[in-house]
Parts: sequence; structure tokens; C-alpha cells
Amino acid sequence: MTSEQVADRTASAEAAGQDGSGQDASEGYQRGLGNRQIQMIAIGGAIGTGLFLGAGTAIHKAGPSLILAYAIAGLVIFFIMRALGELLMYRPVSGSFSDYAREFLGPFWGYVTGWTYWLFWVVTGIVEVTAAATYMSYWTHGDVPQWVSALGFTVILYFANLISVKLFGELEFWFSMVKVTAIIGMILIGLGVITLGFSDAGDTATFTNLWSHHGFFPNGIRSTLMTLQIVMFAFLAVELVGVTAGEAKDPKKTLPKAINTVPWRIAVFYIGALIIILAVVPWTEFMPGVSPFVAAFAKIGLPAGAGIVNFVVLTAALSSCNSGMYSTGRMLRDLALNGQGPKFFAQLTKNGLPLRGTTFSAALMLVGVWINYQWPGQAFTYVVSFATISGMWAWIMILAAQLIYRRKANRGELPQSAFKAPGAPWTSLFALAFILMVIVLMGIDKDSRISLYCAPIWAAIMVGSYYVLKARNPQAFARKNYAAPVEEAAKSH
Repeated sequence: MTSEQVADRTASAEAAGQDGSGQDASEGYQRGLGNRQIQMIAIGGAIGTGLFLGAGTAIHKAGPSLILAYAIAGLVIFFIMRALGELLMYRPVSGSFSDYAREFLGPFWGYVTGWTYWLFWVVTGIVEVTAAATYMSYWTHGDVPQWVSALGFTVILYFANLISVKLFGELEFWFSMVKVTAIIGMILIGLGVITLGFSDAGDTATFTNLWSHHGFFPNGIRSTLMTLQIVMFAFLAVELVGVTAGEAKDPKKTLPKAINTVPWRIAVFYIGALIIILAVVPWTEFMPGVSPFVAAFAKIGLPAGAGIVNFVVLTAALSSCNSGMYSTGRMLRDLALNGQGPKFFAQLTKNGLPLRGTTFSAALMLVGVWINYQWPGQAFTYVVSFATISGMWAWIMILAAQLIYRRKANRGELPQSAFKAPGAPWTSLFALAFILMVIVLMGIDKDSRISLYCAPIWAAIMVGSYYVLKARNPQAFARKNYAAPVEEAAKSH
């Protein structure tokens, strides 16, 4: 099979507005997300409450070596995103990694991935909308009940997602803009303190703080390794850009551009911000549960610092909940279209929006708010822990599907992607090994071990429901030809 024949097949499919399977790549959705919005969705997906709040605990455990942990994990995230990009340029679909798992690993894996990713965003939405209500109490001083704020945020985001996909994109754009502006502002102020010596922190702010307090690894390498699950949790949702494939105006251009910005985003917003914060404030002064940004603003002496960070974290929580509203409806519809979920969720509105799936997911988020209101103790913490393991499952499926796809493409069985992952398959294998190492470390750490207890329960539910549904509808769970083999495509020219 010649490369010209493969190119002919790809070009003819694109000219017809189709993916490789002969189906409309947008799957009935409206392509309302432009380059500006896709870029900000990609940026916002990599910046969440894990950085603004979770980094405080991680700094307390690992000290300055947390910078290295974020750098290595960031490299792994880039490998994951390039693997996803290779699949997206082969066949851009809104079902994304669920659809790729279904094609390359089999119906069972697509079924599990779709439902697990849906559950991940429902759980994340529950956590974030409740967190947002908690942050609001900073200004309301308890005069407004927490459940009222949680209900208000959920309803507002729900209706915003039902008006148009463009409005969703606009909300994400401005949510992300707030987070980006806050981090860049912190970096610039911190650089001014370090170089010019102004403010209360000027006398002690220096880059030597990165190694002068018991070294770069003050608590040993083991402590640094144990923070990797906190670091990986901070990166969850970076893969959301793949779910937008069916609604991006020009996915062949916008998605690769967004994915290729991952390295500098991580370098600036995570590594750069942590270097400046730890230079301004020695790591020994950070306490678990306290935002490192709040600590830095307090050290500098900015009275409005706490309020600024609280507003930024509020937007980060609302951004995550907004993303949850968006992705859950698309995942339910993908499962419905493939016969692996209720057909009820397959219908779109006139605006091309999955109303039923979004409504069902939003209703579950409200149930979660009620649960948190009734039992705000440890049970809710366990639910949060499960989000980490379920989110990383999507990454594992992306890498596994890309490895199989690359092997088939290299053998000439499928067309080559226009956006190949550099260094694959070795980079993908390295990323897989890294994720598995993090899961092992989660099992060793008593604080995060609970998330692994939840996984077998969910796995049992998935396996049992799969075989029950397969017995009722065998055709829906049979392997399908998503893209014609290259040999068949050549015969049609």
C-alpha cells in the first residue's frame, strides 16, 4: 500500500466532511468552538484547584523537590496528550478515548471507559460545585447557606450548557483567563520581590531558598515519590480537549495547536509558579491545607491577597464543574449511539446539544450536594479519592489505544495520522509505566489507599452490567469496523 493511496483516502473523507468510517465526524453536533476557546479549554484543563490548594500539602511533604515531580509528571502528560492527538487526527470524534478504546481494545473496554469517564466528571462536578459554595462563604460570612450557593451555581452552569456550545466555550475562556492572569501576576510580583527586594518578603526572598533549607530533597526521594499522586490529580482534565473534537470548528488545526502548547503551559503555570513561590517563601513555612498562593501573598504583605486567591480558586472550581456538565452529556450520548447506554440519551436538541444526558448528570450532581449537606465527613473524602483513579483510567486507555493504532498503521492496515506522537511507542510505554507506578504508590500511601478500595467495586459493577447488557443486545457489543482498512480504501480509488 502506497502513501499516496492512504493520503487519497484521508483527503476524500475530509472533502466529504466525514471521518474515516464514513460517518460525520461531528456526529450531529454543531462546530461552535473556535481556536481561541479551544486554546483556553486546553490551558484551563491543566490548571485547577490541585495547583491552587493541593500544592500546599505536597510542598509540606516534598519541599522544593516538588518542582521536579511536576516537571516529570508534566512530561508524561505531554506524552499522553500527543498520543491522544495522534488518535484525534486519525478520526476526530466527540466520544474520543471511549470510542478509541472500543475500536482498538474491544467493546468491553469502550463500555468501561465511557461509563468510568462519565462517573469521573459527575464525581468531580459534585466536589467542585460544593467547593465553590464553600469559597463563597468567604464573602457571605455564613449568611447564605452553603447548599443555596451550590444549587445556584449548578443551575446557572446547567442552563449555560443548554443554550449553546459556544456559550460553554466562552465561560471556559473567561474562567481560564482568570486563572492564567492570577498565576502570571503572582510570577511577576514574585520576580519583583526577589530581584528588587521590595515588600515585607524582600529581605528573605532568594532563589537559594530552593536548596538552603535541608537541601532540594529535604525529606528524601521517597517523600517526593509519594506526592506524585497529588501531582497527577492536579493534571486531571487536561484530556478534556479531546472531547471537544466533535464540536471544534477546525479540529485538524486547532487540536494539534492546543496539544502542542502543553509543555510551555506546564513550564510556566506549574514549574515557573512553584519556583517563584518557593523562592519568596521558604518551603518550611508552608502548612498542609493552606494554599501556597495565599501564603506567598501574605508573606509579600498584600492585604487583598487572600481575597484574590479565593476568587481565583472559586473560578477554578466553577470551571471544573462547567467542564463536567459539558463532558458527561457527550459521554452518555456516545454510549447511547453505540448501544452501550440507554437510547434515551442519544437525542440532540435543535442546537445540537445532548440535553437529556446533561440533565441526568446535573441531577446527580445535585444529589451529591445534598449528600454533602447531610454527611460532610469522611464519606465525601472517599468519593473525592475515587476521582483520581477513574481519571487516570482514561489516560491508560488513550495510551493503550494509541499503541495498537500505531502498530496497525505501521503495518499498513490503517491510514497514518497526520499528527504522530514523537518517540512512540517508547514514549507511550514510558507514560504507561509511570501511571502504573503512581497507582502502586497510591496503594502504599495510607492516605490515598482508599481510592484503590473503590476501584474493585466499580470494576465489579462494570463487568456484571456489561455481560447482562450483552446478553440482551449482542449486536451492540459486537466489534465494528470504524475505519475501512487501507487495502479496501485503495480499491475504491
